[in-house]
Amino acid sequence: MTTADKFMKNLDQSLGNYPNKQEILMEYQLHVSEIIAEEDDANHQDQYLKIEQRLGTPAEIAKLWQEEIVITPRKTQLIFIIFNSCLFVGGGLLTIGYNLLDWSLIEITWSYLTSIPAIIIMIYLVFWALLGYEIGKEFGPRGRKMLKRTFLVCIAPNVLLMNLTVFGIIPMEWFQPLLNIKFILICIGFTALLYPISVLGYRWGKKASV
Repeated sequence: MTTADKFMKNLDQSLGNYPNKQEILMEYQLHVSEIIAEEDDANHQDQYLKIEQRLGTPAEIAKLWQEEIVITPRKTQLIFIIFNSCLFVGGGLLTIGYNLLDWSLIEITWSYLTSIPAIIIMIYLVFWALLGYEIGKEFGPRGRKMLKRTFLVCIAPNVLLMNLTVFGIIPMEWFQPLLNIKFILICIGFTALLYPISVLGYRWGKKASV
């Protein structure tokens, strides 16, 4: 039995009946193969020790995955959906307040925010990258489907707002001075980038979880 086979067999036994065990084993098989390739000159015992130093013992790995069961995917998904909804609702209330109310504080806030659209866009991109990273870090290989579901739910209000504005149901004048052809094209371009950015964050987080 090779060093890699021995480690993977021990990991398989340690994981027991853990959900998505096969996906986890496939993920660790790649990391074990990389370490074996780096330690090609070492004997089997040294290779095994190197694997445990880098990845942890099979028992330690299994314990980490068991602990992550406590963090439910639904709870993590809900946190990001609520946060995104707060951003959306907050922006909507600010827009309505600016156009319908004569409050100096709202006018100052609106003027400040509309003067820094690039910063707002960058903050939103960071939010999506963080979303992917946290899902990847917390749930590893089993987080990919969760990321897709979370993305679709979170992006729905944004797409709805764009359509309502484009078709004139929401007056375009409400979004002045932001809403112009250049800004609309920028928004469409960055919206298209949101999922790839969240996937990159997910891969980074998944790598950090190992």
